[in-house]
Amino acid sequence: MPAIVLFDGVCNFCNAGVNFIIDRDPGGHFQFAPLQSELARQLLIERGIEPARGDPESMVLLEGERVSMRSTAALRIARRLAGPVRLAYALIVVPALLRDALYRLVARHRYRLFGRSDACRVPTPELRARFLA
Repeated sequence: MPAIVLFDGVCNFCNAGVNFIIDRDPGGHFQFAPLQSELARQLLIERGIEPARGDPESMVLLEGERVSMRSTAALRIARRLAGPVRLAYALIVVPALLRDALYRLVARHRYRLFGRSDACRVPTPELRARFLA
């Protein structure tokens, strides 16, 4: 069953992260949808999560009924990717409180550091099937 990555569709850093995942996911395990989409809103509500108001602060990974957010989502994604990046999953032993503190710091300043687009990314025709919204 494919996993779904919900990401901030207007964040340049987040879009680069999606490209990073696609480049290291030759089996196409991950599908994507921007957090700003109606589909993402519905998927979160179905899992009992109130969609973020305003700018989304977190990447969300949906694996069936399992929901991972922030650094846990990033590490669970890394675990499924090809190459040495999968070794990053070893950081899962670091308490989420510490991992998420760094995650939130980057998330809080991501637009200032990496910029923001006016619209969600539009995938190329060959990648279109991997984007749900």
